Amino acid sequence: MKLHRMAVAFFLTLAVAVGLSFSSRTALSGQGWQIDTGVNLGAPKIKLAVPDFPPKSVDQQLVSLTQEFNQVLWNDLQNVGIFEMESKSNYPLRVPEEPLDVDFNAWSTPPASAQMLVFGKAENINSNLVITGRVFDLGNQANPGVLAKRYVATMNEVSTRESAHRFADEIIMTLGGGLKGINETRIAYVSKRSGHAEIWVMDYDGFNQHPITSYGSMSTTPRWSPDNTKLAFTSYVLGKSIGNPEIYLFSFETNRRIPFPSYKGLNATPAWSPDGKKIAFCSSLGGDPEIYVSDVNGFNLQRLTFSPGVDISPAWNPKTGNELAFVSDRSGSPQVYIMSADGTNLRRMTTAAQGGDASAPSWSPNGLFMAFHWRVSETGTYDIYIMEIATGRIIQLTHDAGRNEHPTWSPDGRHLAFESTRSGTRQVWTMLANGLEPQQLTKDGENWNANWSN
Repeated sequence: MKLHRMAVAFFLTLAVAVGLSFSSRTALSGQGWQIDTGVNLGAPKIKLAVPDFPPKSVDQQLVSLTQEFNQVLWNDLQNVGIFEMESKSNYPLRVPEEPLDVDFNAWSTPPASAQMLVFGKAENINSNLVITGRVFDLGNQANPGVLAKRYVATMNEVSTRESAHRFADEIIMTLGGGLKGINETRIAYVSKRSGHAEIWVMDYDGFNQHPITSYGSMSTTPRWSPDNTKLAFTSYVLGKSIGNPEIYLFSFETNRRIPFPSYKGLNATPAWSPDGKKIAFCSSLGGDPEIYVSDVNGFNLQRLTFSPGVDISPAWNPKTGNELAFVSDRSGSPQVYIMSADGTNLRRMTTAAQGGDASAPSWSPNGLFMAFHWRVSETGTYDIYIMEIATGRIIQLTHDAGRNEHPTWSPDGRHLAFESTRSGTRQVWTMLANGLEPQQLTKDGENWNANWSN
C-alpha cells in the first residue's frame, strides 16, 4: 500500500502539478494532412470592420467606459479566429452611429475592404450605460441589417465588459454558423501566487482573477460541472497523518464546500459526467490507484479499471457521455486509454511505437478529438498535441516554446487553454485549436492546470 501511495503522489506531482506528456516524430504535422478542428471549418475569414463606438456626451465616466467597451469588443472578435479584422487605420473618417450614416462604398472598397460592418453608439441614459450595436452586410445594400441589439449596463467596468462580451457573442453566433462565442465563459486554474497552490477563477480573457479556495494546502485539478455552478478539485488536507489527497466540491451558488465522501486511501482527479449526475475519479480504495465512478454525492460507487499500476485523470466524452479517457502506466509509462463508461471496451490510444509519456487527455466538445500533452522521448520536450480519435492521426500544436502542458478545450471547440513556461515561469495561456494566436492570461506567481467552463 505504501508503494501505491508513493506512486500516486509522484504521479499527481508530475501529471497534475508539473505535467507528464507525450509525443511522436512519426505523427507530426509534416505529413501533408491537417486535422480540421472547427476553428473556421475551412471557410475564408470574414472581413470585419469594427470602428469605435462614439460616446454621445463628453461626460468623463461615459467616455472611459465607452473606451473599455470598444477595446473588449475588438479583442473578443479578434480572438475568435473566424474574422479578419480590418485595420482601423484604413477606415473612412466618418464613423456611423445610425443606419442612415453608413457609406457602403467607403467601407466595402479599399482601403477598408470590409464585408461586414459593426457600428453603434454609447449613451448615458438615466445613469445607465446604454449601448446600441448593429451589424451590416456591406454587400447587401437593399437589406443590410444582420443584427441589432441594445444593452443597458450599470456605469461600472464589470457591467460594461459584460455588455461587450454579450454583443461579441451575438455577432459570433450570427456570423459563425450558429456556434456561440466563449466571451462569457470562465477558466478555473491553480495559482501559487499566495504561497500555496489554491484554486482560482478568471474570465476567459484573464480579467477578474480571484481565489476560490484559501486552504493553505495544495489544491489542484479543478473541473467545472456541466452547468458551471460547481467545481470539483483535488486537495491535500492538512493534519491527516498519511497526507492523502481528497476530492472536494465547491458551489458557486452558496460559496461553500459540498460534502463528498473521504474514501480510504488516495482520492484525486475528479471529472463530471456530461449530465452532471456522476463523478469519475482516481482512488486507491482497493489498494491499486484505479478509476472509479459514483453519483455526485459519492454514493453508488463502481470500480471501472482493474490493473496493477496507476490509473488516473479520467475525462468523459462530453458529446455522448458513453466513454472515458484516462491515463495509465500499466504499459510501463503513462499513456492515454479510452474505455466505455462501464469499464468495458478498453483500448490504448497512444502506442508504444510513438514513445514518450502521454497525459492530461481532454475531449473536444464534439467528441471527435483528444488534446493532450506529450513528452518527446529524444529531447524531453513537453508539447500540446491533438488526436483525431476515429483515425488516430496526431498533429502538434506547440513548438519550441518551453514546456506546454494540460490542455483544456473551450466550449466552442475553437480554442485551447494550457500551461506554458515560454515566458519564463509557468503561466496559463490560450490559443486557437490550430495552435495559432497564443495569448498569455496570467502573470503573477505560478499558474497551471486550467479548466474551461461550459
